[in-house]
Amino acid sequence: MGRSGRQLPDFPWDLLADHAARAREHPGGVVNLSVGTPVDPVPGVLRDALAAASNEPGYPATHGTPALREAAVAALARRFGVTGLDPDAVLPTIGSKELVAWLPTLLAVRPGDIVAIPELAYPTYEVGARLAGAEVVRLADGERPPPGTALVWLNSPSNPTGRVLPALALAEAVAAAREVGALVASDECYLGLGWDTQPVSVLHPAVSGGRLDGLLAVHSLSKSSSLAGYRAGFVTGDPGLVSRLLEVRKHAGMMVPRPVQSAMTAALTDDEHVAAQRSRYAGRRDVLRAALAAAGFDVHHSEGGLYLWATRGENAWDSVAWFAERGVLVAPGTFYGPAGERHVRVALTATDERVSAAADRLAHARV
Repeated sequence: MGRSGRQLPDFPWDLLADHAARAREHPGGVVNLSVGTPVDPVPGVLRDALAAASNEPGYPATHGTPALREAAVAALARRFGVTGLDPDAVLPTIGSKELVAWLPTLLAVRPGDIVAIPELAYPTYEVGARLAGAEVVRLADGERPPPGTALVWLNSPSNPTGRVLPALALAEAVAAAREVGALVASDECYLGLGWDTQPVSVLHPAVSGGRLDGLLAVHSLSKSSSLAGYRAGFVTGDPGLVSRLLEVRKHAGMMVPRPVQSAMTAALTDDEHVAAQRSRYAGRRDVLRAALAAAGFDVHHSEGGLYLWATRGENAWDSVAWFAERGVLVAPGTFYGPAGERHVRVALTATDERVSAAADRLAHARV
């Protein structure tokens, strides 16, 4: 069990500063594969929608426009087979990270409660628990949450590993959480990026059993639509839980700007740009995976998402230093939990030119 109260872990990216400086010394420039930030242009249809709503002097609705909420429901049905959602149970968020960080607090998780997160997990799950004063437990695959657990985080495809959990495993995790009275929040930011298998939403009937009670799914348009700069996300699921979140967010002024809501509506309506972006990531994944293999790295899991989870059996920081010597910056697996001590996370979010540069450097590296 980790540290309790509001004591927060070190901000992980600050710990990469020395390696980043070393990587920047490379004569060909740095290839930053450490952070999963989009680099491709915002699709024109989304920029047009933003511009068309730019003359909006009034406050935006915290709940979002009806058109946005209906577009989200339609997109989840069309893209992922999620049915039975009420548009009123959709709530736009200022990206997904702020919701992840504040969700335990917004759900009234209290000091002494337990928030269960994956053994290898996005660091903000832990941060959110600490902000609420809760305890954190990391669960290995198939491990059940202990009594006293108030919230269970699921994440498939996983950040950092890219692992995709089958519907049966997700259904078992939901059942186990319900047995101890815990709510379930599923981080589905990478749901549209399955490579070797098709990811499934926690809201899909094969997982939920047709019951949405106690379930929330968190979505982001940052990756699928290159909208990280717009801070565009939403949460949906159990109507009662969404209503509770909406009430608190109204009081707290957590509103998505109206032009961003318009861009989100366009993003959720148009599938063509999503397919084009997916194709870009697929090409970069193929190049980087082959280059890592040639350099002696094994890639584990990584069936989906925006990252390759790579190892050659050494300490993660030794691998980070090895990459930095070649002008490539990657993230140590330890950022995501102690179980990541021998892996690095390699992001697919660099331009085609930078990905090719990284592959060339790895091809000429001594293993």
